Amino acid sequence: MSDMLNIFINYRDLILIGSYPNGPLGGLALTLFMAATGLVCAFPLAIVMGIARTSKFKLFYLPATLFSSVVRGLPVLMLVFWSYFAVPLISGHSISGVKTLIVALIVYEMAFLGEIVRAGILSVPRGQIEAARTLGISYSRTMLEIILPQALFTMIPSILNQFINLIKNTSLGYVIGVAELTYSAYQINTIELTKPLQVFGVLAMIYFVVCFSLTQLVGKLERVIQRKRQMNVQES
Repeated sequence: MSDMLNIFINYRDLILIGSYPNGPLGGLALTLFMAATGLVCAFPLAIVMGIARTSKFKLFYLPATLFSSVVRGLPVLMLVFWSYFAVPLISGHSISGVKTLIVALIVYEMAFLGEIVRAGILSVPRGQIEAARTLGISYSRTMLEIILPQALFTMIPSILNQFINLIKNTSLGYVIGVAELTYSAYQINTIELTKPLQVFGVLAMIYFVVCFSLTQLVGKLERVIQRKRQMNVQES
């Protein structure tokens, strides 16, 4: 345990921020940045995916369903490799490993968050949609002003769970040379040579602390949402 503490102290900057400010951002800071960026960028697209997955029109439903099924059936590592080789071909110029990984995470999250949005939409009582249409409110207004606000509120815990998954999935970035947290651990292990168990023990502890803290937050939010639902049921 003392060796692990010494490793963390000696390589604290490399673990937490990489080479920054004398070099590019790395370590835990880069891991959290990529996970947050992937989630934020994928979320609007996931809303479109979720709406398409609940649509009655095959023109929207079938492509969205096919995309969701294919992406959710593939390993994240394969998406990383595809992004690594496909994005430069599509864009016409090379891009950094960080951008490549973020693209892969966005594609991954579009499929999984899209299913969460779909479930949230379907969880809203059908009667509210029928009541809105009876009042002459258009489908788009019904979705934007009535259905989505309720669905998004109930989806918050699931969205945070996806953020936790993204944090862990960023570890795959080391295969394309992205200097995230796991890559920092590999660098430290190369320097230390004789302490791989301690080095990766430190890595495991950091992932555990970050993910466990977020899991506790998810639990609190779920209880808040549950109380809100109970209050709404009592009021109705």
